[in-house]
Amino acid sequence: MTKPNLSILSAAAIALASSLSAATVYQPAGEIAVGGEGGWDCLKIDNATHRLYLSHASKFVVIDLEKNAVVGEIADTPGAHDIAIVPGAGRAFTSNGKEDKSSLVDLATLKTLSKVDTGKKPDIVLFESSQKEIYCFNADGNSVTVLNADTGKLVATIPLEGNPEFAACDPAAGKVYINIEDKSTVAVIDTKTHTVEANWPIAPGESASGMAIDIAHHRLFLGCDNKLMVMMDSTNGKVVANAPISQHIDGAAFDPGTQLAFASGGDGITTILHEDAPDKLTVVQSLETQPGARTMTVDEATHKIYLPTAKTEPVAPGTKEGEHHWPKILPGTLKVLVFAPVAK
Repeated sequence: MTKPNLSILSAAAIALASSLSAATVYQPAGEIAVGGEGGWDCLKIDNATHRLYLSHASKFVVIDLEKNAVVGEIADTPGAHDIAIVPGAGRAFTSNGKEDKSSLVDLATLKTLSKVDTGKKPDIVLFESSQKEIYCFNADGNSVTVLNADTGKLVATIPLEGNPEFAACDPAAGKVYINIEDKSTVAVIDTKTHTVEANWPIAPGESASGMAIDIAHHRLFLGCDNKLMVMMDSTNGKVVANAPISQHIDGAAFDPGTQLAFASGGDGITTILHEDAPDKLTVVQSLETQPGARTMTVDEATHKIYLPTAKTEPVAPGTKEGEHHWPKILPGTLKVLVFAPVAK
C-alpha cells in the first residue's frame, strides 16, 4: 500500500483551517443514533482513536467517528457526567455523580480498573498535563478532587467558594480555570500549590456554565445564563469583550484552527462566534440544531461539531418561557447531531 504524503496532508489541513474562519457556515452533516434510556451530559473526543465518548445515564457510550456508529460502552458509572482522557496512556477517568466516585477505565477493553472517592456529585472532569493530574469538580461539594493520572490516588482536595461548572486549563501557565456558576465568578487554581489564587467576576455575564479556552491568545470564553458570551483575559481576569448568544447554554467550545468559539443552547440554537482580535468577538452564525442540544464538542482535526439531544415529552402546561425544566426523555431517541463547516 502506498503511504500518504504527510507533508501534503498537513498542507491541506492548514489550507482548510485558514479558509474556515469568519467566512464559515456550519451545515447538518448527519446524525448518529444512540438510543437507550435516560439522559446525557458531556461528550469528549479522543483524537488518537477517533472515538467520541458520550455520558448516558449510568454508562458512557463509545462512538467510532469514522463509522458514525456506537461500538461499545463503559458500564457502571451511575450518574455519568463527564470523562477525561489521559493522552497516550490508553485510560480515562469518569465522573459518577450518583455515587460520588470516579472510575479509572482501560480504554482498550472499556473495563473499569478501579474507583476513587471524590467529593459530592462530581460533574466536570479534566486532565491537566503539566502535573499529570485529574481534576474532578464536585458540583454539590463546592470542591475539587485532584487525582494522580497514573495511579488514581488522591493528591489534594481544593475548596471552592461556590458551585463549580465547566473548566479549562493552561498547562504552560500552570492554571486551571473554573466557572463558579452561583457566584458569577471564575476561580483560578495554581496547579503546583493546589490552591485558589483568585476569583474573577464575569460581569456583565451572569451564571456561566460553558467554558472554553484559546491558549495561544490567553482568552477564556464563558457561556452565560443571561444570553451573553464573555471573552476574558486569562492572565488577569479582565473582561475584554462580550457578544449575544442563545439561551439555556450549557456547553462551549473553541477551535484554534479557525478561531471560532461556540455556545450550545438547549433552545435549539448554537451560537458561533469569531475571535476577530484579542478584544473583539463577533457572532457569525446562529446555527439551528434541535431543542435539548445543550452540550457539545468540536473535532479540531475536521472542525466538525457534535451535539447530543433526544425527544422529550411535551412541556407541562403553565411552564413559563425561559424557565428551566427537565422533561422526561423518550426512550430510544437519544442521538448525536453532526454539523460540518463549509466556506462561504
